[in-house]
Amino acid sequence: MLLRPRPRRLPCASMMLCITAVAALCTESAVAQNCFLFFCPPGSQPGWQGTPVPDRQVEPARPLFGRPDVAYSTIYAESNSEPFPVPALRLSDVDPTYLRRSVYYSTDEPPGTIVIDPQAHFLYLIEGGGRAIRYGVGVGRSGFEWSGAATVHNKQEWPDWYPPKEMIERQPEIRRMMSELQSGLGMHGGPRNPLGARALYLWQGNKDTLFRIHGTVEPWTIGKSVSSGCIRMINQDVIDLYQRTPIGAKVVVLSSRATASRP
Repeated sequence: MLLRPRPRRLPCASMMLCITAVAALCTESAVAQNCFLFFCPPGSQPGWQGTPVPDRQVEPARPLFGRPDVAYSTIYAESNSEPFPVPALRLSDVDPTYLRRSVYYSTDEPPGTIVIDPQAHFLYLIEGGGRAIRYGVGVGRSGFEWSGAATVHNKQEWPDWYPPKEMIERQPEIRRMMSELQSGLGMHGGPRNPLGARALYLWQGNKDTLFRIHGTVEPWTIGKSVSSGCIRMINQDVIDLYQRTPIGAKVVVLSSRATASRP
């Protein structure tokens, strides 16, 4: 009996699929980096990209609110109880690493302190007992970083936005969205306002740092370094933080060097 040689299968189809997938990821990554302005062109909102940042703490992170059965689709659901509707978060827009969690976090800071780790794109609200609520954030792009200690001087719901003159000079296209408000050229609070649903204003002593912790109309930028220095959060997250944070709360923004030295 003659045995026919078994034909060898060439991996062409698999290779083509891999090449196509890599090309698609590169294209979307380029779109994500181009979306650093407050408003991206319709249809250009990218989903999350890149490798998730692992939690450096010993104990695994877990979903918040003590009930593991509570789905993120509920936590980030649409809210109509606000002066303006807060749309549901499209979970595919955000790397799941940056969704709200309860985590183990070792620190000497007292409960109620906000610790921001810009390199990891996390904001921690210290609860005590070695635990914290961790939120994903967007931070300042290269050249707009800031670190140090400050306090929450005041808080506002659906705040008006007054971009500094330097920002208008860098991005003159935003001027067409401005109008003359009580405190100068700005934009009324609302669903298209870049500050989102809430803002916490950071001061050092009697001086406004001009840096804010605020919501965003661009949730796909969470976990990225894209802002002009402010700390941006998912609207549902900044509403939660706002409710938990009193005036006068301490805020610590770590430097990249301090971040690297953490366990």
